[in-house]
Amino acid sequence: MKKNKGLGQAAIAECVTASLDDYLRQLDGEPVGNLHELVMGTVEKTLIIDVLGRTSNNQSEAAAMLGINRNTLRSKLDKYRIKLG
Repeated sequence: MKKNKGLGQAAIAECVTASLDDYLRQLDGEPVGNLHELVMGTVEKTLIIDVLGRTSNNQSEAAAMLGINRNTLRSKLDKYRIKLG
């Protein structure tokens, strides 16, 4: 049975939109800068931590699940100061 990837993407997009709405509402009109960096960094770090948990910190499996190579994953672990174990 073929799964519809669009359903998952729509659900993720809906969550991002709801989170952004909430975040911007809390700012109450204050100017916001670096929104792209804030969102992308937060999402990427959270995604990596989640996937590592799902793979019992197996970097090769996590990298495959993320669709990146293991050296790229290690680089991101350093960037976000994610400690394993």
